[in-house]
Amino acid sequence: MTQKNETPVLILSLLITAALLAAGGWWVFSRFSPGGGLPTIGNPSTSETSSTSTPGATNVPVKERLSTGDRLLIQDGSSPDKQAGVEAIASSDFSQAVTSLEAALKANPNDPETLIYLNNARIGTGQSYTIAVAVPTATAANSASEILRGVAQAQQEVNQAGGINGTPLKVMIANDDNQPDVAKQVASALVDDSSVLGVIGHFGSEATLAAAPIYEQGQLVMISPTSTSIELSKQGDYVFRTVPSDRLTAAALARYMLNTLQKQTAVVYFNSNSSYSNSLKDEFSTALATEGGQVLTEFDLSTPNFDAAATLKQATQQNAEVLVLLANTATLDEALQIVAANRGQLPLLGGDSIYNSKTLQVGGTAAQGMVVAVPWVLLSNPQAPFVRNSRRLWGGDVNWRTAMSYDAAQVLIAGLKQDPSRAGLDQALRSPGFSVNGATGTVRFLQSGDRNQPMQLVVVERGNRSGYGFDFVPTR
Repeated sequence: MTQKNETPVLILSLLITAALLAAGGWWVFSRFSPGGGLPTIGNPSTSETSSTSTPGATNVPVKERLSTGDRLLIQDGSSPDKQAGVEAIASSDFSQAVTSLEAALKANPNDPETLIYLNNARIGTGQSYTIAVAVPTATAANSASEILRGVAQAQQEVNQAGGINGTPLKVMIANDDNQPDVAKQVASALVDDSSVLGVIGHFGSEATLAAAPIYEQGQLVMISPTSTSIELSKQGDYVFRTVPSDRLTAAALARYMLNTLQKQTAVVYFNSNSSYSNSLKDEFSTALATEGGQVLTEFDLSTPNFDAAATLKQATQQNAEVLVLLANTATLDEALQIVAANRGQLPLLGGDSIYNSKTLQVGGTAAQGMVVAVPWVLLSNPQAPFVRNSRRLWGGDVNWRTAMSYDAAQVLIAGLKQDPSRAGLDQALRSPGFSVNGATGTVRFLQSGDRNQPMQLVVVERGNRSGYGFDFVPTR
């Protein structure tokens, strides 16, 4: 049988495997994946990515996309107590809201939307400083929850400590569906709301790039915890991020290929329709060439009727030594077809969107040994204060998206302590001496608004933390 004829069988095998594992492991996705820094609640970011998305209702009025507790934005798993709490906030019955939301949180302690609304209800009509977090609550609830956990934890900690110079922090959640057009609407609404002093978001690079000019024109600070495209570095004085850019991811992967694997030639798989994927692909090619390596061919995972076996045959004919998977989540399934078809023959490297529970679940043995670059991994410092506190608060391990979101919130809190105004916040963050200790180390910004922090590498190995027989663990 030829390699081309094997493709349908490989795809069918992947689908069958996913279905069988999902039947017995759905509960893992309903809570935290126990792997060190694994996507939680069943995720996939990318910095960019999310779990398999469902179509968003892009015609939803923007005012119905914003909530400080008067409406649910994450519908899955909503309990009667949570619904009652939201209704109480909507009617300004904050005492009842606190009672109902405390009951909801006791029943489901790892729900960050509930904790945020509870913290907001405790403030009631009192004075507060408001920040917003823009996430795809409808189209990628898992990833949205991962980001919200970081923000909720920071809000909980600062309010329990007495607030920002005595004033509590309120958090507004904004649903942008991770769609550029919707992100623009949300950004405009947040700029127009004078109570919002800073924004955490958006999720994917496409949405963040679409919204960035609006924040810049409106002079409202935006900090993305998950968008990695290098294009974000050019968006102006009010745009920041706590996640390292694709340039650092690419450099880490190229160095590992050349210095550790001692390989010189690679083929790259990417999605031509993704700003994130294109950015990472270009940066990797440049980094590899600069150090004496070479990308032989680029394969577009978004090509109709993508044929994994055919591309591997071509890579082999060209004497490729490494396969580099720079997919976004939309093309993760195609990337996993490469993993399956490769059967462990050529070394595999991956961008941060490959850091996904599905990679362990579906990739299995074929993914063993694959090295992936991520901004932060829990197992690199499992006794850090943030890790201990997050475990106590959420009842399990969190991943890098939560850590980077926590850092973004800590940045806004530190800036507001210096000056609780939009202009003052931006000046504080751009001050040469500005820094804050976060979950992932010291956070400070370059003039571009980028964070200068190296990426970490993890490898797929056999283990039992994830529940799938394989884990992402730090490289040794």
